[in-house]
Amino acid sequence: MRFNGANVLITGGASGIGRIMGRMALERGARKLIIWDINAQNIEIVRSELAAKGSVCGYRVDVSDKTSIQEAYSATVKECGPVDILIQCAGIVTSNATFDKLTTPDIERTMMINAVAPMNVAHVVLPDMIKRDHGHICNIASAAGMLSMPKMSVYSASKWSVIGWSDSVRIELAKMKSKVRFTTVAPYFINTGMFDGVSSKIFPILDPENTARKIIRAIERNKDFRGIPFGFHFIRFWQALLPVCLFDFVFGTIFGIYHTMDHFTGRKK
Repeated sequence: MRFNGANVLITGGASGIGRIMGRMALERGARKLIIWDINAQNIEIVRSELAAKGSVCGYRVDVSDKTSIQEAYSATVKECGPVDILIQCAGIVTSNATFDKLTTPDIERTMMINAVAPMNVAHVVLPDMIKRDHGHICNIASAAGMLSMPKMSVYSASKWSVIGWSDSVRIELAKMKSKVRFTTVAPYFINTGMFDGVSSKIFPILDPENTARKIIRAIERNKDFRGIPFGFHFIRFWQALLPVCLFDFVFGTIFGIYHTMDHFTGRKK
């Protein structure tokens, strides 16, 4: 999918890798960058920063609210034209508490923003893409959606949901012989502040610029699935071969994957 001449909508586009990918989209010749974000102040900052690179529109959107999504999409199409590329970056992680210590609002908020919101956004955008037989939706999941992680159980559940849903819709579109494409991305921890305090012995924390570039390339090359880094797939390989107790010991204890969230603080507000 070409970015040149495309209308690119990014949820969570006023911070993190969403912000970086917005810049990269404009550098690749996007006709218009459309930012959906909950933080109106950050939207204005990004619009000012990127104004010299191209046309930028911003809308304050609460993606956990279907009405907010529908109203923002109507305004987007009316003011900017049809969406060609949708990149879904909006997401949260609430804490490193074990499941029994999480509050019901924590659980519901995490699932609503990380799992339900991408479905609701795609639900309003996809029909127009199918009608035009043109478009690309990229859903940013997580490596935590491929591997069970203690102290982030609900976050992992939300990202497992995104991976299963996103890849299922990809298959549906293929069976419809539609030219609309879905890309599912599962990155490891990214150094954007969202996961401040995490420690990782087996893989380094990902660089945001490099990660954003890989996601953009995956969209350009119409990749169905992109795990970042590629080496993470080898963990899945051993997970399939080893007994659970041995896998838990080798990767959970020796390589420390099950201790990555022990000192999590998250982004400072």
